[in-house]
Amino acid sequence: MALVLNEEQRLLAETAREFLGEHAPVAALRTLRDNRDATGYSQALWRQMAELGWASVILPESYGGLEFGFTGIGVLLQETGRTLTASPLFATTVVGASAILLGGTETQREDYLPRLAAGELTLALALEESHHHRPYHNATRAELKGDSLHLNGEKCFVLDGHSADLLLVVARTAGEPGDREGLSVVLVPRDSDGVDCQRTLMVDSRNAANIRFDNVTLPASAILGEPGTAGDWLDAVLDRGRVALAAEMLGSTEEVFARTVAWLKERVQFGVPIGSFQALQHRASRLQAELELARSVVLQALATVDDNPQQLALVASLAKAQLNELVKLATNEAVQLHGGIGVTDELEIGFFLKRARVTMQILGDTGFHKDRYASLCGY
Repeated sequence: MALVLNEEQRLLAETAREFLGEHAPVAALRTLRDNRDATGYSQALWRQMAELGWASVILPESYGGLEFGFTGIGVLLQETGRTLTASPLFATTVVGASAILLGGTETQREDYLPRLAAGELTLALALEESHHHRPYHNATRAELKGDSLHLNGEKCFVLDGHSADLLLVVARTAGEPGDREGLSVVLVPRDSDGVDCQRTLMVDSRNAANIRFDNVTLPASAILGEPGTAGDWLDAVLDRGRVALAAEMLGSTEEVFARTVAWLKERVQFGVPIGSFQALQHRASRLQAELELARSVVLQALATVDDNPQQLALVASLAKAQLNELVKLATNEAVQLHGGIGVTDELEIGFFLKRARVTMQILGDTGFHKDRYASLCGY
């Protein structure tokens, strides 16, 4: 397994970095935040991303995709992490597309994936029901009655849930909270009767929503794949999301580190740049070493999705736990090494600190993944 990008992947990264640097710098996120933009991202920017093929990177050619592999989407998310780009790329192209690919029927794939590839359809996975990541502790119910389905329950922290065209709701058609068996994923148009979607303003300006489903009536065909079988493939979908988040956090860490090193060279104290102080050099060296390790971990995890999926659970938890800790360390160090201005809103370092704290919780914090890794290894 090569732990370096090939020529095509490097070209994709360079193109993405140039595009995002011009069209979606951190200043664009500040503008969205300050203007309280109703969508939370630039729809014009998303259309441009789709035209570049970003919405179709992991999709097979038979559904209008580029079939560029999961490392391709990881490269893109790494670059969005550098600029904290607000877009449906993660919720739609990684998690939503993976759910339909892995869990959907052929008819559902043919219906939804070409529209997703063209940037005409956005998705959001409605999974969490508490402030902690517990993917199988779902109490939301989907009751089948003949040819119809009745959905009741509540979801929180639904990424891009307030703006998505279609919600992928994890619900129970059987069993009790905590059971892997009996889970289904229901395809719910966001504007359906009985859907109450309330946007939440996250500390990092990431888009999310709290959603209530009150006797939402849908056809039985709204279930993704076969009823009660989502437990067979949901872990793989979530692991793809965890690997993608690790790539995004890697990009954020690289940008934070670059900005911090530049500051150490620029800031003068006692007549010399503070980067000449040995204690600060040691702190920067530690970050550099951790970054090199993280790059290898993320590249291995991205390649595992396509090349060795049977090992994905282990590698995904390793990558998410590793990057959770690294992005926390890097943003803490960045704020401290910038001194007093590190905590001001004027300096963009604070945006990275806030994004880190939110991303660390998405799809499992470090404790969750250490416990899961130990369990998978039989400890």
